Amino acid sequence: MEFKEELKKYQKLINYELETYIKDEECYEKILNNSMEYSLMAGGKRIRPILLLATYQLFKKNIEKCIPYAVAIEMIHNFSLIHDDLPGIDNDDIRHGKPTNHKQFNEATAILAGDNLLNYAYMIIAKDLKNSKVEEIPVKINILKEYTETVDRMIAGEYLDTEAEGKIISEEELKYVHKNKTGAMIRASVRAGALLANCKEEELKSLTNYAEKIGLAFQIKDDILSEEGNEEILGKPVGNDKKAKKNTYISIYGLEKSKEILEQTIKEAIEEINEYKEKAEFLKNIALYIGNRNK
Repeated sequence: MEFKEELKKYQKLINYELETYIKDEECYEKILNNSMEYSLMAGGKRIRPILLLATYQLFKKNIEKCIPYAVAIEMIHNFSLIHDDLPGIDNDDIRHGKPTNHKQFNEATAILAGDNLLNYAYMIIAKDLKNSKVEEIPVKINILKEYTETVDRMIAGEYLDTEAEGKIISEEELKYVHKNKTGAMIRASVRAGALLANCKEEELKSLTNYAEKIGLAFQIKDDILSEEGNEEILGKPVGNDKKAKKNTYISIYGLEKSKEILEQTIKEAIEEINEYKEKAEFLKNIALYIGNRNK
């Protein structure tokens, strides 16, 4: 199967599963539920849940047990996007070519929609744990622990990113911000898939290294797109990082050097999973996709 075809197949599956969790009942808080749905179904790439499923399928085929964790990680991701766009953080008006949540609804609704998506993710995992076989529970609790730690790291990275605006930081500090703000959730996605498949310790290590490298690559590419991307394709304004005086790979290394670092990082990521040969073809292509994407 061609990579783009396989990617679309995964995206269609994730979108279908997300739709089954949408709260559409008549209730007093219906607008809040609409706000959650608005961001969740706005047209994201679904990279994180796809990474979870594809990693699991390195070892096993039936992904049914993965679905709650794939849905949960996408809800957590969308919580972070809603809050990231808020006036007090990045103050963005457009995402996925549509008004950001606080522009479509209002700031209070957006904050609470983000909070609710985060909590909903944990509710989904809790329900799955309640219905799991006894022997599956330790691994799933470990994944829950990783998800909570991921949110902690993501929030820390976002805090440091906003605090560093207009300041000069070191290369190491920038890497730390990127590792936590963006990389932590990609790392958790890959590790969750590997843990659910009960992979060996050495396999988990190589997949973790792969995840950390594509997580860094993802943010470097975001920095590059913010500098030279096409606004119509991106679905959001270009140049906001520079306008906000954010520390990025572009501000520290320059555009051309950043592209070189991106290419090398992706190369190293692919090397981490070469041992899986043709079974890892999709994951290798995901790494290339992250580096070549235009949105």
